[in-house]
Amino acid sequence: MRLSKMIIKYPFITEKATLSLDKNNTLQFMVDRQANKTQIKDAVEEMYNVKVIKVTTQLTPRGEKKAIVTLSPENSAEEIASRLGVF
Repeated sequence: MRLSKMIIKYPFITEKATLSLDKNNTLQFMVDRQANKTQIKDAVEEMYNVKVIKVTTQLTPRGEKKAIVTLSPENSAEEIASRLGVF
């Protein structure tokens, strides 16, 4: 069952997110508020065929949940962002 589409809403792209993408090999996504870190990790790994090292979450002032996903060094966050159409 592909629950990853329900967990990951959309990529979150700002200037700060782009700098983090280059510097820390991270991607940011808006996710379902009920999703936990393990579910987010599994969804990103399934959707983009990458290895996730770490997931950090935070609630935005608007009450949405944002996930900062750190990829392993052998996976390029820039490549994934290109596939998403960010660059």
